[in-house]
Amino acid sequence: MKTILLCCAAGMSTSMLVQRMQSEAEKRELELVIKALPAMELEACIHDADVILLGPQIRYELACFTALAEPLGKPISLIDMLDYGALRGDKVLDHALNLLE
Repeated sequence: MKTILLCCAAGMSTSMLVQRMQSEAEKRELELVIKALPAMELEACIHDADVILLGPQIRYELACFTALAEPLGKPISLIDMLDYGALRGDKVLDHALNLLE
């Protein structure tokens, strides 16, 4: 089972997006764990992730978090601002799955 971590400033703004992504994963019969967490907890949880997606509001952390993720072989990327704002769980799930390939 793969784990997708969504990381934002406080971990709360991504919770609705996580719900949409989980709903989409269930429709597709995918067994995934999708979690939201605040940026300050990423370093402690990074080993649990198979892919990490950052909310657009913390894009400034991408270089720092990439330095943590790459040595562990963990793909990391920003969530598209439009998909994030519109809570397009299907699009964000597709992005995460593409990173896992």
